[in-house]
Amino acid sequence: MTVDERDESSMTPYAHNGSPTGVVSEEIRIAQAEATGGQPKMAFEGATPYDHYVRTDVLHSIQQTFTDVPEERAFLVASQIMELYFGQLCAEWELAQRHLRKDDVRGALVVLRRSVRQFEALVASWSTIDWLTPMEFNRFRDHLGVASGFQSWAYRRLELLLGIKQRRMTYLYRKNPSVYEPMMEAFEGPSLYDDAIAALSRGGVEIPDDVVNRDFGEDYEPRPEVEAAWLQVYAREELGDPWWELAEVLTDISAAFTDWRHRHLMAVRRGMGNKVGSGGSSGTAWLEKSLARVVFPEVWSARTGV
Repeated sequence: MTVDERDESSMTPYAHNGSPTGVVSEEIRIAQAEATGGQPKMAFEGATPYDHYVRTDVLHSIQQTFTDVPEERAFLVASQIMELYFGQLCAEWELAQRHLRKDDVRGALVVLRRSVRQFEALVASWSTIDWLTPMEFNRFRDHLGVASGFQSWAYRRLELLLGIKQRRMTYLYRKNPSVYEPMMEAFEGPSLYDDAIAALSRGGVEIPDDVVNRDFGEDYEPRPEVEAAWLQVYAREELGDPWWELAEVLTDISAAFTDWRHRHLMAVRRGMGNKVGSGGSSGTAWLEKSLARVVFPEVWSARTGV
């Protein structure tokens, strides 16, 4: 008798507890493998547990393009992937902030290191569309209307966590309370870098009080005292020093953000040249100006003095 011919109910020790996928322990998995001879479970009522968990029916139903142009689907998928990564990175950095506020620098490091890998994947997602030529983009661009990545509230929240506090950028969301209210909480609160500086200060490195307790609703401006603090961290050269590791992972995140913006600029330059952006911006000129902004500036400038 083959596995497919067996009574499926006799080898399905899954407990469901109200979840569409059920709650399965290691003991249940072992029993399942023994019952099937190591073959995967093949019979389910309706959708598979994987489909329930990933919501594949929803996921694959939201690629609703405005045209039949094949290239538009790639453009839409890339945009959706990027949105998911924006949300993931924000969740990770907010978790890292909670660790830093409890002076759990090691815990923050674990989260921040894995966020670097996720950021690298976000940057790589440009490969989905950075091959678009102006001819290919023009086939569907007009159908996008004034829709633009500039309008992404998840990306704007990511920028706030990186310390880019430009109040006028929040005005776009004022008529959408579900987005605007949590965004303004992030705007008025400390960035990831602010929390890192505050933790460093509590860790015994001298940083002026007006830096640690500054108005977080203002755009961050580099300070020589903060540069000196990071320089002090680098000068110690202590193996396994969590502050040195924090400086390095912040540098990784800053570099990834610059990579992201550069890939964005190059994709736009390749796909539309110097045309005006869909949302009304100056296109590549706007992106070039944005690219000049470096986040976590003193972890870079401190290197000159090492």
